[in-house]
Amino acid sequence: MRRFPLVVVAALVVMSGAAVSVSADTTTTTSPTTTTTTVVHRRVAALTGLPDPTAVTKRRSALTIKIDNTPEAHPQYGINEADVVYEEIVEGGITRLAAIFNSNLPTKVGPVRSVRRTDREIVFPIGGIFAFSGGAQYAISSIETAPVKLIDQSNAGAAMFRDPARPPPHNLFANAVLLMKEGGKVHPPPPLFTYVPRSAPAVGAPVGSFTVNFGSGYAASYQWDGQTHDWLRSIFGAPDVTATGVRVAPTNVIVMSVKYYGGVGVEGSYAQLVGSGPVEIFSDGRLQKGTWFRRNIHLRTAYRAASGKVIDLRPGQTWVELLAVGETVSVYARP
Repeated sequence: MRRFPLVVVAALVVMSGAAVSVSADTTTTTSPTTTTTTVVHRRVAALTGLPDPTAVTKRRSALTIKIDNTPEAHPQYGINEADVVYEEIVEGGITRLAAIFNSNLPTKVGPVRSVRRTDREIVFPIGGIFAFSGGAQYAISSIETAPVKLIDQSNAGAAMFRDPARPPPHNLFANAVLLMKEGGKVHPPPPLFTYVPRSAPAVGAPVGSFTVNFGSGYAASYQWDGQTHDWLRSIFGAPDVTATGVRVAPTNVIVMSVKYYGGVGVEGSYAQLVGSGPVEIFSDGRLQKGTWFRRNIHLRTAYRAASGKVIDLRPGQTWVELLAVGETVSVYARP
């Protein structure tokens, strides 16, 4: 009798407050005298869902670097190599970035700027290393309560350096390779999101472009690229291109509507990231609306559609826009 190979694929298990992904292909072949079983584990990076065949991301902590986002800071270095980027509102209504690195470690990232109160809310679930360039005492006291190792220009050594071609304070940069070496005991990050299989169909309303309407001239626009399946980012009325000539183009963009305690753009205010609120998730050239939910600061944020189903992302880089309640997103349908 002929015997055919049996293929078993392990399932993705999603639990409240955590995501666990196990994937393996098991092929069993039998003959009258022998049985051979081959198991191939498909490793993925926790913060992107992309393949990680050598499991390098499991041997690194998460490295969060605060990055200047003013016009004077552009073009930036290394932002395209982050796994996840959070865009937060700070004083004056301008935005600043918290870029999280795990899969890639560029040797020049920045310009590096100071910590803000919101950063504690962002890094608490992933821990690791937090790199910054100082800050007000209230913000430093806040980040000191997070489970991260703090590195700034006072203790970074060669891991931070000044670029004489740029004017201060927009000239401090970081070497992610050296920062990772200064991180002490390794704490690999848990997943922040859940991901669809590569074969899954796109879900949601088709979108050609959208604009996240941050105030004070910091609106960020994204245009769908059907060839690369990414969102081409623009800011200050021009394409967002890094100093090395790479277009910033995340796979996913999550727009969370959040309350800024103390007031939007007020010094000392911060985004309340524990609780719940509306969310708009752009992935696969489509929009899914739902609710974000986070029960406590130790847990990652969950994203659910109106049906209660978890909203999954495509594997790749994700930007999380922390838009203030009352600010809007302009969405333009795909022609």
